[in-house]
Amino acid sequence: MCWTMPSPFTGSSTRNMESGNQSTVTEFIFTGFPQLQDGSLLYFFPLLFIYTFIIIGNLLIFSAVRLDTHLHNPMYNFISIFSFLEIWYTTATIPKMLSNLISEKKAISMTGCLLQMYFFHSLGNSEGILLTTMAIDRYVAICNPLRYQMIMTPRLCAQLSVGSCLFGFLVLLPEIVMISTLPFCGPNKIHQIFCDLVPVLSLACTDTSMILIEDVIHAVTIIITFLIIALSYVRIVTVILRIPSSEGRQKAFSTCAGHLMVFLIFFGSVSLMYLRFSDTYPPVLDTAIALMFTVLAPFFNPLIYSLRNKDMNNAIKKLFCLQKVLNKSGG
Repeated sequence: MCWTMPSPFTGSSTRNMESGNQSTVTEFIFTGFPQLQDGSLLYFFPLLFIYTFIIIGNLLIFSAVRLDTHLHNPMYNFISIFSFLEIWYTTATIPKMLSNLISEKKAISMTGCLLQMYFFHSLGNSEGILLTTMAIDRYVAICNPLRYQMIMTPRLCAQLSVGSCLFGFLVLLPEIVMISTLPFCGPNKIHQIFCDLVPVLSLACTDTSMILIEDVIHAVTIIITFLIIALSYVRIVTVILRIPSSEGRQKAFSTCAGHLMVFLIFFGSVSLMYLRFSDTYPPVLDTAIALMFTVLAPFFNPLIYSLRNKDMNNAIKKLFCLQKVLNKSGG
């Protein structure tokens, strides 16, 4: 995510570039990984399993929604796009983490670091905007059901989906371009397990306060987005509680429960990672929060959308049945 709330006038903002015996940095070294002799391979296989599960789980959800006509509605359309984004969101960081766990040198090139930051945060931004869109969709469905079909048309859903992705990728582009022009001439050790904006900016040999001020603006965006979704759900819960029958209340809650859980996990991890009351955490805590943000939160999303959703379960089962039929016909 590009949203951060560091102190914008500390660290690299007071460092001046020194001339002479300092050379330009061409790669960064991660210090958040254990060394091979410290048992880094013990972390490799669990992480590989989680990454494989994330990819397969989200591919199943995406394919099930696309192939099952019963799921061709706005809610499942947004879920499928969210799953598609999750695949690339985790691919932006986890493969490099896996590579570093089995390498002696935990390094990434300058270009690789910039690309990782751009795609990771852009995809995260897109997911945040999409979650807001999904909250509004559920708000209209429950609070204004008679006009739902009229409001949430296929065209509007397509526009909202494309708009979420475009905005997510465009909003970070100027910041990454600015970072690419900064001089890096001193230390090249990133105290993290992936390239993130603040750890990288702290290594720049020039004043980066303007970029960090922009990050504070992004942090305010997190809070506004969180409030929009939270207020939508306060209104949704209020309306649901007024439904006279318990069966009706349960059915209404079931359509929102999955999204609400994903929202809490997503913004909970974002808040821990970026809305900090302290600029620095102990290294172990920093790494644990980063893992929760980049690995564990995406791990739970396929479970939430498949296990808690009867329609999605049926669609995935149909997908496996279709695969069996194709295998038999091919044999």
